[in-house]
Amino acid sequence: MEQATTREKPFLAIQRHFPVAPEKVWRAWTDPEALRRWFGPGTVQEPVAAAELDVRVGGRFRLVFGGPKGDEHEAQGVYKEVVPNRKLVFTWTWPRTTPERESVITITLKASGGGTDFDFRQEQFFNEAVRDGHLGGWTSTFAKLERVVQEL
Repeated sequence: MEQATTREKPFLAIQRHFPVAPEKVWRAWTDPEALRRWFGPGTVQEPVAAAELDVRVGGRFRLVFGGPKGDEHEAQGVYKEVVPNRKLVFTWTWPRTTPERESVITITLKASGGGTDFDFRQEQFFNEAVRDGHLGGWTSTFAKLERVVQEL
């Protein structure tokens, strides 16, 4: 008899309110030129060497960004759900370091209070340490996103 002991993998959830319409937040995630302006952790703008986005169900994305020392990071995945200006679901992997570890990101946007309620959820982390590392990166990345959406 099989034992049903599936443990939920770690996840993170981040909520923000942006003082702009959902269309601007959507554009920041789906337009390669807009994404280049904010993507990547840290307090300074790190260069985004590649932002390849095929935003449709089954389409792929590839992001290459690096730090001030020239070390590059690459993330890629596949879009699973695309509802313009409302919802984006995609897989997330680090192909250069841990290609076997795939998480799933869900972004929902809702018009609220003259702006946008932004809900971000990343699920299926390998362990809590990996989740905690991503939390730090996403937190600083979203601070830059908040500034850029107001300029779009």
